[in-house]
Amino acid sequence: MRFTTRQLVYMALLTSISIVLTRIASLRIAIAGVEGIRIGLGDLPVILAGMTFGPISGGMVGALSDITGYFINPMGPYMPHFTLVKALSGIIPGIMFMLSDRGCRSIPYIGWTVFVTQLITSTVLTPYFLQIIFGIPMAVTILPRIIALAVYTIAFPFIIHTLLVRLGLMDYCRDSLSVK
Repeated sequence: MRFTTRQLVYMALLTSISIVLTRIASLRIAIAGVEGIRIGLGDLPVILAGMTFGPISGGMVGALSDITGYFINPMGPYMPHFTLVKALSGIIPGIMFMLSDRGCRSIPYIGWTVFVTQLITSTVLTPYFLQIIFGIPMAVTILPRIIALAVYTIAFPFIIHTLLVRLGLMDYCRDSLSVK
């Protein structure tokens, strides 16, 4: 896959924004000495990258933001499981938008994409990995994540749609994701 200069610049910008939003501008709650719950906007740029530039770009933005963020500001030991979760946060929206004929224009479809992505990554996989790695029961972390899922599903689509319009990416994401 070849990336245009514009794509690379946007991907780098979204990676850096994700690092800042995840590592600095998020609420972290420790459970048993390990970060059990993180509520913030760190997945927003990753989801946006997947929707706009496709699953490969979204996965790269997610993985690079997690790895780079770890080296800049480590919050515990490095776990590749969470890099996979962050990469999936960009891959899933990219696949959903590639298979859809609705493109980036529909706020309800953006909401559906955010819901499915966050349900799989933040609500299921992250608590599962916390349980198998650190022994934190899923029952402890699942309820706050369900509440966060509802908030993300309502807030993210409007933020993403506004960013797509303001950055002039509406037509770009529709054209770049079309199967050729």
